[in-house]
Amino acid sequence: MKQAEYKPLLYTTTIRNPERFKDFMNVLKKFDGEILNDTTIELFERKLFKIGLYRPRRISESVAIKWSTTKSGEFSETPLTDEETKYIYDANDPLKHPDIAGHQDAGFKRGWQTRFNTQFLLMKTLGFVYYKIGEPIKFSETGNYLANSVSIKVEDDTITREIVNPQYEQMAFLQAFSKQQRRNPFIRELNDNIPLILLLQVIKKLNADPEYNNCGISYKEIPLIIFWKDNNAENLYLRIKQLRTEHGYNPSNEVIEDICINEILGGFKKFKLKSIVSEYPDEFVRKMRMTGLISFRGGGRFIDINHAEDEKTDYILKHYSKYKKYSSEQEYFDYMASVDTKLFALKAMHISKNASSEKLGEWTSVYTWTKIKSELNNLSKKSSSKDEVLKFIAAPARLEFLTALAIKIKYPDITVIPNYPCDDTGLPTSTAGGNVGDIECHERGKGILIEVTMAEGRQQTIMEVWPIERHLETFKNNCDENAQCVFIAPSIFSDTFRQIKFVRADSGNVIRPYKISDFIAYLDSAETLYSGA
Repeated sequence: MKQAEYKPLLYTTTIRNPERFKDFMNVLKKFDGEILNDTTIELFERKLFKIGLYRPRRISESVAIKWSTTKSGEFSETPLTDEETKYIYDANDPLKHPDIAGHQDAGFKRGWQTRFNTQFLLMKTLGFVYYKIGEPIKFSETGNYLANSVSIKVEDDTITREIVNPQYEQMAFLQAFSKQQRRNPFIRELNDNIPLILLLQVIKKLNADPEYNNCGISYKEIPLIIFWKDNNAENLYLRIKQLRTEHGYNPSNEVIEDICINEILGGFKKFKLKSIVSEYPDEFVRKMRMTGLISFRGGGRFIDINHAEDEKTDYILKHYSKYKKYSSEQEYFDYMASVDTKLFALKAMHISKNASSEKLGEWTSVYTWTKIKSELNNLSKKSSSKDEVLKFIAAPARLEFLTALAIKIKYPDITVIPNYPCDDTGLPTSTAGGNVGDIECHERGKGILIEVTMAEGRQQTIMEVWPIERHLETFKNNCDENAQCVFIAPSIFSDTFRQIKFVRADSGNVIRPYKISDFIAYLDSAETLYSGA
C-alpha cells in the first residue's frame, strides 16, 4: 500500500466543473438505499449518458449526432435510447477492451467500478454520500440538500434541468468545508488541517495586523495555504508577513515555487509551476467560494472574508478549529454527515435592494463597457472567463451580474436592482431565487423586468416562458401596470418565440426576447431600455 505523504491540497475528481456536483448527486439520488454493485453502477452511468452529462469517447454515430448540438459538460437536448447507452457502456469498459487505459482504486475493480469511485470520492469525503461495493448507497442530510438543489427530468423526449433551491448547495458545502480534514481515512496524506479554517484564521490575523490594509490574503499567497503541513495559522501568518516584507504583494512565481516545494515540502517532489501558482489556487478559491464566506478585494488580487457572513465565520472558527481525528472511514463519514442545525440556522446579514443596487454601481468603475461586452460574448459562446474575479462566478449568476452591470453602465439614470443574493462587495453568490425575476429596472416611471438564462433549445421553451410571465405579472402589480420584460439568452429557440407571441396575444404581457449578441447591439444603439414596440 502506498505510504501517506505531504502533498498540495487537491480536490481530485473526474467531475471537472464543480457546478456539476449537484447534477451527479441528483442522478445518484435515485439509487439511494440500493446495493452498490456492477449492475447498479452500470444503470447509474447509463443514466448519465442518457442526458449527456458524462460523455465517454467511444460512441456510435447516432449518439455523436445527438451530442453535437451541445458541448461536453452540458446536458444534451435529446436523451439517448437504452440501446445507445448500452453501446457506450460496453464500448468504454476497460475490462472488455484492454487498450483503454484505466487505473484501479483500492476496494474497487478496474474499469467502471473505479470510475464510479473517482466520480464520487470527493462527495464521500465531504460527507454527502457513503458507498462501498456490496453495501447500500447512503445519502446524508447534506447530500440530500445538494441533490435537491437541482431538478433534472426526462419527459416527452426532452431533458430539462432547473436550479430549484440554490441556497441548498451553499448550505451543503458550508457544512462540509467547515469540517473537512486533509488528514482523513479516505485520502492518504500527512498534511493535518482543515483548509477553510486555516484560510479564515490566516485572513483574520492579516486583517488584524496594522501594517496591512485589511483586505485579506493575496491570491499570490494562496499556494502557501495549499501546501501548508499543519494547522498552525500563526506560523503561516508570520511566513506570509516575511514574504511581504521581502517581496511585497507581488512575489515572482519562482519565489512562491521555492517556498512551497523546497521550504514547506522539503524538496522531495516537483510540481509544474503553472499548477502551483495558478491551477491549484484557482481550484481552491473556487471551492472555498462555494461556502459563501469568501469575497474578493482589489479586482481579485486579494481573497477576504465576506463580512455579510461574519456571524457564520465566527461560529465556525469557534466550534471547528479544534477537531477530533478519525481512523475508520465510517466514523469519519458519520462525523462529516452530521448536520449542525445551529450553523444552518444562522442567516447572512441582510443586504437591502437599495444597497445591492448601490454596490452594483461600484463595479461600474471596475469594468468598462468594452470589457463587459467581451465577457457577455464569452457567455454567448459558452467560453470560460479569464478575468480574476468573474472566472469564479458560475455562468448563470455571471450572466445576471454582467447584464445588470451592462444596463447600469449604458443607462446610468436607470435604477437597476438585481435579485441575486450577493456578498459584501455586491458579487452574486448564486442566481436569483425561483419566485422573483432576475433584475428589476425602473426608468422614468416605467418598469422593465430583466430575465436571463443560459438554457437553449427545447429546455429553454419548457423552463422559461411561463415562469417569466408569472414574474412579470407580480412585477406589474408591485410597480407599473405597463411594465414589460426583456428576456436574454445565448440563443432564442424558435418555439420560445412562438410562446412569447402567444403570451402577448393572450394576456397583453410584453416579453422582448434577445440573443446576448443582439442585446449588446441594442444597448449600443438605443436611448432607452423601455421600448414601446
